[in-house]
Amino acid sequence: MEAPVIKQAIGAYRRVTATDEFKELERLRSRARHNEASALGHARREGEKTEREKWRGVVFIKNAEIADKGAEIANKDAQIAELLARLNETK
Repeated sequence: MEAPVIKQAIGAYRRVTATDEFKELERLRSRARHNEASALGHARREGEKTEREKWRGVVFIKNAEIADKGAEIANKDAQIAELLARLNETK
C-alpha cells in the first residue's frame, strides 16, 4: 500500500468520526452496551435470589423432617422407658 492512500483513509476516518451523527451513534451504542450489562447483572442477581429462596425452602422442610424424627425418637424412648418400668415391676 502506498502512504498517500493510507493518509487519505485516515483523513476520511477522522472526518467521519468527527461528525455529530457518528458521535450520537457511538453514544447510543455505548448506552445500549451499558443497558445490556445492567440487565444481565439484574437477571443474575434475581436468579441468585430465587436460588437462595429455593434452598431456604428445602432447609425449612428438612428441619421440619428432623423435628418429626426427633419427636418419633422421643416417643420411642418413652415407650422403651415404660416397657422397662413394667419389666422391673414384674421382678
